[in-house]
Amino acid sequence: MTITAGAVLSAGALTAPAQAATLAVPTITAKGGFVMNNGTGKALFSKAADTRRSTGSTTKIMTARVVLAQPHLNLDAKVTIQKAYSDYIVSKGASSARLIVGDKVTVRQLLYGLMLPSGCDAAYALADKFGTGSTRAARVKSFIGKMNSTAKSLGLKNTHFDSFDGIGNGANYSTPRDLTKLASSAMKYSTFRAVVKTKSTKQKVTTKSGGYRYMSWTNTNTLLKSYSGTIGVKTGSGSVAKYCLVFAATRNGKTVIGTVLASSSATSRATDATKMMNYAFKK
Repeated sequence: MTITAGAVLSAGALTAPAQAATLAVPTITAKGGFVMNNGTGKALFSKAADTRRSTGSTTKIMTARVVLAQPHLNLDAKVTIQKAYSDYIVSKGASSARLIVGDKVTVRQLLYGLMLPSGCDAAYALADKFGTGSTRAARVKSFIGKMNSTAKSLGLKNTHFDSFDGIGNGANYSTPRDLTKLASSAMKYSTFRAVVKTKSTKQKVTTKSGGYRYMSWTNTNTLLKSYSGTIGVKTGSGSVAKYCLVFAATRNGKTVIGTVLASSSATSRATDATKMMNYAFKK
């Protein structure tokens, strides 16, 4: 059958309007959301992006960021796990890396324990290690001070921390825009990038008696398995925070990074993030 030039032109004319159709802005269940192009900083999607909300364990992005910015940081330095850390997670009913009292764990391993299973015990250990002061309480207070001074230096005007792990006392808050900027800053550290893209890890730690054991941690960020190109970043949840997720993905050389705060479930936060990234990659 011979196809005429006119038929080809007609077919082209029919498909043109579909290609030119306006990209539909996604609807998300989360109360707040923001996505930007990580290379340019350009906002690609926004919903209540500057409304302050509780952040849950997405706070731990700042915990890691403060640690990684320490001068002369030795990631292989060992930290002895204290009873106070395990007592804390028991008293708070907090998420845990299941660290064992007396074990010697490296700073690098604590970062994996912090970011993958969202260990509040790992967060406490890092705050105790990198804060300054003669008592544990003083060191923790000092570390939280560093979190807030870092937020200020990054221009995060709607962010404040009153804890090292997100289990705050009502003054732990940020916004989708601020958390996205924070994550973008943290992703400049190669160690942070390596940790947050890891689906699971098995780490050899030294026991109190001088032997060793293996710790196995799995990342709570399901997007690493479900969304092609995902490179991080961190989940969060809580009775006030609801379900939160800071996320990042790279496709065809373009990296988008964003945040959802106060989504209705773990499934919804992943769905919200997926919709937002699909939209951002098309813009």
